[in-house]
Amino acid sequence: MKFIEIDLGQCQAGDVAEVSLSAGANVRLLDSSNFSAYKAGRQHRYLGGLAKQSPVRLTIPRSGHWRVAVDMQGLRGSVRAAARRIPGSTLRPLAPIREQRASLQGISENLFESQAELAGAAEFDVFVSHASEDKDAVVRPLAQALHDSGLRVWYDEFELRIGDSLRRKIDSGIARSRFGIVVLSSAFFAKGWAQYELDGLVTRSVSGKQVLLPLWHGVSKDDVMNQSPSLADKVALRTADYTISEIAAEIAEVVQRP
Repeated sequence: MKFIEIDLGQCQAGDVAEVSLSAGANVRLLDSSNFSAYKAGRQHRYLGGLAKQSPVRLTIPRSGHWRVAVDMQGLRGSVRAAARRIPGSTLRPLAPIREQRASLQGISENLFESQAELAGAAEFDVFVSHASEDKDAVVRPLAQALHDSGLRVWYDEFELRIGDSLRRKIDSGIARSRFGIVVLSSAFFAKGWAQYELDGLVTRSVSGKQVLLPLWHGVSKDDVMNQSPSLADKVALRTADYTISEIAAEIAEVVQRP
């Protein structure tokens, strides 16, 4: 297997790997053990995925030795690549999610009392609701990044098995998750199952049993307003403004806040 290896050296949690590409390619950010597994063709975990635009910015989730691997598996042509480590302290703050974190701090004590009561029963930190059309570009890399950050993630590709009842598994996942992430897009608003999930998440959010975290993908506030005025008023992140890695890191910080 041919690939480009870029050694970032020792990195700190919160640093960002910025990868510049001459063409679309697969970009993987790997720690030492997972890079060794990748080179050997074994199963491995990574941040990143198919990159269609340059530069790509991936937030390093924990301190250690990190590398970037760029390859053309499943793609045609060739690519040139370069990467650098940007210290996290030099990056601009992510204003929208900071506002979201501030809004979480203002949630009534009753919500946290309810979550404390559910802590023993909750099997998942986050439930990811989405349309299948958004899997490749957003949802799969987001779910993997959240999982790699240490969160317990309910995501259909992680949880569903042949023969499972879709409705029952979804209902159970929603009921046993502390936070609900909703990837709002044109495809999402056109899907019956996605609307079913959203109804369940909104119900639990209104009742104070769950916190709803919207993510807008390719839609404007007017688009969301036309579909759900209540969701349009919530602080949200947009995939047009931040990388999936940045979004995952900030969501993880919100969810893991004491």
